[in-house]
Amino acid sequence: MSSPAEDAVWRALDGVRDPEILRPITELGMVQSVAVDASGRAEVSILLTIAGCPAARRIEADVFAAASAAAGVTSAEVRVGVMTPEQRRAFTERVRGARGSRPQQFGPDSLTRVIAVTSGKGGVGKSSLTAGLAVALAARGLSVGLVDADVFGFSIPGILGLSRDGRTEQPTRVDDMILPPVAHGVKVISIGMFLGDADPRSTAVSWRGPMLHRTIEQFLRDVWFGELDVLLLDLPPGTGDIAITVGQLLPQAEVLVVTTPQEAAADVAVRSALVARQTGQRVAGVVENMAGLAQPDGTVIDVFGSGGGELVAARLSEDQDRPVPLLGSVPLSPAFREAGDRGTPAVLGSPGDPAAAELLRIAERVAGLGRGLAGRSLRVTPR
Repeated sequence: MSSPAEDAVWRALDGVRDPEILRPITELGMVQSVAVDASGRAEVSILLTIAGCPAARRIEADVFAAASAAAGVTSAEVRVGVMTPEQRRAFTERVRGARGSRPQQFGPDSLTRVIAVTSGKGGVGKSSLTAGLAVALAARGLSVGLVDADVFGFSIPGILGLSRDGRTEQPTRVDDMILPPVAHGVKVISIGMFLGDADPRSTAVSWRGPMLHRTIEQFLRDVWFGELDVLLLDLPPGTGDIAITVGQLLPQAEVLVVTTPQEAAADVAVRSALVARQTGQRVAGVVENMAGLAQPDGTVIDVFGSGGGELVAARLSEDQDRPVPLLGSVPLSPAFREAGDRGTPAVLGSPGDPAAAELLRIAERVAGLGRGLAGRSLRVTPR
């Protein structure tokens, strides 16, 4: 029989979540034992999935804080061990649930909303907008995942603060399951996390089509995101191999098209959307970036012209049952750029900045866009 103090510690540990899986460690079988002696000294034994687990220090600190605050506890000690192969298999089964090792988490029947962010040209700020949008959606209480599908030009880890001083945080591997790091409430995976100790600032990835296809396929199959409300993909610019692969693997995905106000950029952005449509994906909306630079006197300098976002939305609305909306126009902002360089998106660090405020408004519109569930299994069994 457990004592009231031990019961209190177990209840406190129910509030400690694994920082990668975002589920209680008690639910995942990571708490081996709890003991509280007559003096109120608590001893908690926890099991990590692997030796050198990246989240070890945080889990240990959270467990210590929870146990120390439990009723009847005067002091606490945390003992850390490592799971046996059998315990890891049980852990994997708990994480994956009844679906087991399914080959693709986000198939046509998935209830996760998949949004691919694309652009015709590089340098339009697509990755910054994708990262900011992911963080803004997570801040609204949604469970969000982000795949950095721009294998050649990966930048998401740096923008989200997962890459600092030449080192990028790596995912945790538990047998055949890869657990993505979490940044600002968003589960993130990028090829930049698989370069070992190489400095991502001086490392280039040079692969042909088959390797690119397998990489995206592995991200969607082996990286365990869990139950997501939204999965965002930051696609490389243009209409190449990865865009085609994503269209094949995720035909139900919606597409957000990023353009600048410049007419030349708008022309190319339309082409990227047309390729998405050819694979069956629906264009959900257009986002215009670098829409203008506000001056202290209130005037706005249109550095890259104006009207490009409206032009793309109008062209993509032609011959469609419903128009493609222009979801917003994000102005040029030094503070927005600086926040990304620091690894803290402006939607969190500087929400009052005009660019951040507009992106928060776009996130609200994206969250409110309807989607069809016809023909999908809702995983509900009537009684």
